[in-house]
Amino acid sequence: MADALVLAEGLTKVYGTLEQTRALDDVSFEIGRGEIAAVIGRSGSGKSTLLNLLGLLDTATEGRLVLDGRATDGASSRDRASLRNELLGFVFQFHHLLPEFTVWENLLMPTAIAGKTVDAALRELAEETMVVLGLEGLGGKNANDLSGGQKQRVAIGRALMNRPPLVLADEPTGNLDTENTDAVYRLFRRINADWGTTFLIVTHDQEIASMTDRILEIRDGKLVADVRNPVGAPSVAAVAAGLTTSRSSSAARS
Repeated sequence: MADALVLAEGLTKVYGTLEQTRALDDVSFEIGRGEIAAVIGRSGSGKSTLLNLLGLLDTATEGRLVLDGRATDGASSRDRASLRNELLGFVFQFHHLLPEFTVWENLLMPTAIAGKTVDAALRELAEETMVVLGLEGLGGKNANDLSGGQKQRVAIGRALMNRPPLVLADEPTGNLDTENTDAVYRLFRRINADWGTTFLIVTHDQEIASMTDRILEIRDGKLVADVRNPVGAPSVAAVAAGLTTSRSSSAARS
């Protein structure tokens, strides 16, 4: 792939010394810019290990990882942290908002960690993010006063504040009901269309996976399937109009 944002070659992760466990075994793939891809697999299959390697939270025992054209092999802890802050956004199953802080303060947390000054340009960026997330007027609210769906949208906004080219999402809809799950999916599609953000979503939700552009399946630490999903990528207009197949319509047909 000529314009690969992620290049993984032979990624292997072995835990233990006397008794070794191969959590990930010779996994290779590329993710292009602007893709929305899902990683599926049973618990213990190696999905989380893969996400930790891609997120530079752990290092591979063997293999090579290149992000945005930059090799990560042998990078120091400081360099890996710098790459994470520049290239990656993270969305987790639990929103991990700081309850004693406002929506604005939670949203701006990555910029504070990066040591950036909150100037007019940054506030404008935050305003734009709030609008995209449908959180206008909630900036001053305490995080504890938000609904579950709103909290997850703030978490998504926090991941996007540095405008990373790649967002890694680990079961981002695992704690949400059907309506909010569909809303998060539509948000990912809109952000992908408007900003070109690439998403890699680890999920147990087969319906969410079926609506992505591509599905990678991990089994026993190995990549056993990598399938393009032409029916999984509805038009932006359809997403905006909420015309994607929902669980409710599926239930009505069954």
